[in-house]
Amino acid sequence: MSILAERGHVRPATPVPAPLRPVRVLRGRRGEVPRPPTRARVVAGRRPAGAPCAAPRRVSVRWPWLAALAVGSCLMITGLGLLGSGGSGAPVPERTATVSVGQGDTLASLAARFAPDSEPGAVVARIKELNRLDQAVLVPGLPLTVPVADPAAVPAP
Repeated sequence: MSILAERGHVRPATPVPAPLRPVRVLRGRRGEVPRPPTRARVVAGRRPAGAPCAAPRRVSVRWPWLAALAVGSCLMITGLGLLGSGGSGAPVPERTATVSVGQGDTLASLAARFAPDSEPGAVVARIKELNRLDQAVLVPGLPLTVPVADPAAVPAP
């Protein structure tokens, strides 16, 4: 121990007491009447949930309105979608003519030029069917059979 004393690492013989913290005395709130622990406290004019005279909670009125609004919106969007797709225009013409493909022509431009009143997608499908085309690659000068709404619109060969 003498070696430790020379180096300054000596432990004190008695423990040093920890600083004392102030003790908090728990008392009732100011102005509050003491009550038995079994009695519930009324907070801000509300009755506790288990009180015998507590009224049952009502379902909020906004949830049924919100559900009705959602269903109505879905029905309106569906109706507008059906109304918009229902008017497809005139059917694809039965008459056909053979035309030569020009520079920069596409199936959609040919459909719009020779059957303007019909739906372009249906006319393009009919052109592919008539000419047995798998791809939409057109070569200038290629003869194609196309549906024609007005025979006067076809240029003379």
